[in-house]
Amino acid sequence: MKSSSFLTKALTFGISITFLLSSGAAAINLPDQVSSRQCRSYAIRKEWSSLSAVERRTYIDAVLCLQSQPSKLPAGLVPGAISRFDDFVATHINNTLGIHLNGKFLSWHRQFVFLYEKALQQECGYKGTQPYWNWALYLDSPYKLEESLLFDGSNTSMSNNGVYDPSLAPIVVGGGAVLPRGNGGGCVTAGPFVNHTVRLGPFPFELVFTGKVPSNWTVANPRCMQRDLSIAINELYNNASSVAYLMQQTKTITEFQGNMSGADVHAGVHGGGHYILGGSGLDFFASPNDPMFWLHHGMIDKVWSDWQSEDPTQRTWALNGTDTIFDPPGATEITLDYEQTWGYLSAARPTWQMLRVGYEGFCYRYE
Repeated sequence: MKSSSFLTKALTFGISITFLLSSGAAAINLPDQVSSRQCRSYAIRKEWSSLSAVERRTYIDAVLCLQSQPSKLPAGLVPGAISRFDDFVATHINNTLGIHLNGKFLSWHRQFVFLYEKALQQECGYKGTQPYWNWALYLDSPYKLEESLLFDGSNTSMSNNGVYDPSLAPIVVGGGAVLPRGNGGGCVTAGPFVNHTVRLGPFPFELVFTGKVPSNWTVANPRCMQRDLSIAINELYNNASSVAYLMQQTKTITEFQGNMSGADVHAGVHGGGHYILGGSGLDFFASPNDPMFWLHHGMIDKVWSDWQSEDPTQRTWALNGTDTIFDPPGATEITLDYEQTWGYLSAARPTWQMLRVGYEGFCYRYE
């Protein structure tokens, strides 16, 4: 792993802390200011089922607010992005081929969720934090998937399953394996997001192999939000044993990333969460169209943070992979000082600033 430019910057400020990366690379020297950016106070991110009804409704109202606010993207850049909520969908689409199944996935999405949380707070007056979805809780009563506080269709839920669509094709993954689909597939029928208009996409997964999104991806294609909730996939990929294995048996960042985001029949907890949602949440490019995206990636961030805390010396600064999907030969390797971008959502940040919860502005903890 190359990090010479970062070390040059480090020497400018004076060397204060040395960490070893889990990949076995040489020691990395970090600049003095890294140790002085710890948060003084922390907000608590909670699992959805631990929120009160008032807290759930307050969060929902903030999301609805973001969906009602006008886009802040430059006029004409993405004509299909009508709302502020759409700005986040557009950013994800435009970056998809550089933020999945590679060395940027975890850190880029940590900042992405953080920016969304800040938009809810600063632009819609939300006083809470971004909740997360602990997938394994929803396999048994009283949190059974479609009967749960997440998906029961009440006004304090994230809306329900979609209406059953018998024409929906089964999910086929790497190697030709067929995954069990859910009993929905169509438009959601109840709850706060029953009238949510999805505007960008959809896109077939096969586009990832072309290396680009279609030129017309910015055009609006208004439609309802769809879901195909699958408890069978929840049981297959996102059960308690899956999470425990990820936490206890993956010792290096290479193993952790590979297990979390498998690209074949082993979808991992990341792919599994999207498969559980189906519909709008399964679109590889435009999955933030479903507001559940943010709860799912809140859990991804929690699991990564928990994994890091198990061995902070080896895992805090551990990186592996490039800035291109599937890490092809010749792609740029992600280093600590690699500058990441989120389009018009925020300024660029070096990767090292996204590697610690509780530092560099990430002033939250997980309950």
